[in-house]
Amino acid sequence: MTDTPEHDDIGACAAQVARADPDRFAAVMAAPVALRPALFALYAFNAEVARAPWVTQEAVIAEMRLQWWRDALEEIGAQGQGGPLRRHEVVTPLARALAAPEAALLDDLVLARRWDIYRDPFEDEAAFHAHIEQTGGILMQVAATLAHGAPLTEGAAQAARDAGYAAGLAAWLRAIPAMEKAGRLPLVDGRPEAIAALAQGGLARLKASRAARKHLSKPARAALLAAWPAQPILSLAAKTPARVAAGDLALPEFAQKTRLIRCALTGRW
Repeated sequence: MTDTPEHDDIGACAAQVARADPDRFAAVMAAPVALRPALFALYAFNAEVARAPWVTQEAVIAEMRLQWWRDALEEIGAQGQGGPLRRHEVVTPLARALAAPEAALLDDLVLARRWDIYRDPFEDEAAFHAHIEQTGGILMQVAATLAHGAPLTEGAAQAARDAGYAAGLAAWLRAIPAMEKAGRLPLVDGRPEAIAALAQGGLARLKASRAARKHLSKPARAALLAAWPAQPILSLAAKTPARVAAGDLALPEFAQKTRLIRCALTGRW
């Protein structure tokens, strides 16, 4: 029996997520099997978009790469009108999962990634928080929507965004040494007390998400397992902000596995 093109696409997406985003790969593998194809397509898309600004030193080329994904999302959103859709190992399976509203949300995510192209600092704290919201928050909202299989209620969407913000902030803090080495200015205020406050804010958003889990269906809650590393990473940053600059926010492998298993068994992120 030969594999179908759809099966091949999902396999390629899964392999890409495993390479580029092992934490989310682990979360998808802990989710029900039926949810995995859509989540792998979504996270492969996210990996491609996150990578686009970093594969070239030419800003124009990076802009073109992001525009390619914006054009692909526009095609996905227009599927109901019978518009053409490009054949691509990520775009094709993503199109099977996305509806037009979610494609529009992901367009905001792509736009937010333009910050990564340039070396300008964030204008202010509001701009920084908006960036995390538009990347981590939107991604988790779309993941929960795909898992739920229908539009989310306002309460469910906010719960997903809160979890996504916390997960996005945790990933951002872990990436700060690499971003600074690349000449970026990833924080508006790098003082230890400011970093601790950021981490505390992320923990508050995570707590709010957990408190609102009643608004989420069981499949949507499974999608929010992708926030599983956020609690320990943000807690470390809040307690010892110097760990951020030192690149010392990684959890021991055994602790990672134990936490993910616990989150999967309890349905709590």
